[in-house]
Amino acid sequence: MATRRAYGVALAKLGEASKRVVALDGDTKNSTFSETFKKAFPDRYIECFIAEQNMVGVAIGCATRDRTVAFASTFAAFFSRGYDQIRMGAISQSNVNLVGSHCGVSIGEDGPSQMALEDLAIFRAIPTCTVFYPSDAVSTERAVELSANTKGICFIRTSRPDNAVIYSPDEKFEVGIAKVVRQSDSDCVTVIGAGVTLHEALAAADMLASEGKNIRVIDPFTIKPLDAATIMASARATKGQIITVEDHYKEGGLGEAVLSAVGGEPGIVVTRLAVSGVPRSGKSTELLDMFGISAKHIANAVRQTFAN
Repeated sequence: MATRRAYGVALAKLGEASKRVVALDGDTKNSTFSETFKKAFPDRYIECFIAEQNMVGVAIGCATRDRTVAFASTFAAFFSRGYDQIRMGAISQSNVNLVGSHCGVSIGEDGPSQMALEDLAIFRAIPTCTVFYPSDAVSTERAVELSANTKGICFIRTSRPDNAVIYSPDEKFEVGIAKVVRQSDSDCVTVIGAGVTLHEALAAADMLASEGKNIRVIDPFTIKPLDAATIMASARATKGQIITVEDHYKEGGLGEAVLSAVGGEPGIVVTRLAVSGVPRSGKSTELLDMFGISAKHIANAVRQTFAN
């Protein structure tokens, strides 16, 4: 299940649990899956059309004095239009939840104008903001639940492609706590992926295991706050070697968050795989490969660290 679809399911469940939950969208409800909530609770859904600045402002208004638990969704790329409103919401101590779908080159044929490749940088820079980046349906549901109960601005980054469900329904998630999803006593490199790249990292781990090479794979769950302790412990266990892989530009994304977390530690080397240059339209798998963030490229980066 795509994490964007899981968001719609989770939001409808949340709406059932509390009448204070409201949803807003910018004319993308069939893509963000906020329409799942609209069908269940039409009187608590606000269609804001293609006016993202206004949508963020309305959501902040709805959430004022905790009158409602507001979730506003659109393509993650389009939140850049409402940056001033988001920034002022943080300054005003707003507790609003923003959900951005269609992140990265993995959206495929929709093309570069729709691909959010700067959104992590945007939201990491916002004070009070918690940045969730769930990698499967279960972690998406938990992200929605946690964001509804977290003070400040919350941003949930969801993906377009269907991905395997890797967590059991009763898995516990916490803000700022990462998951080590693959490990052994002989891991030589720590690979950190999120969203679609976590699944690419797991595929790379399978490839490498067949060659007798083991890697540790981490799902950060939240990019801000980042679980520096788990990352540091894993890095020490894998001879200081970290590879980050993200469906985002290098600037301000997962790789830079990890670099900031380990910057004061001697002997740690971080190799960053990220999207470089303006992308193009194409099949999701082709674009992941073209921009060097597919399982094949992760496996090659791991082999390179062994060679070094």
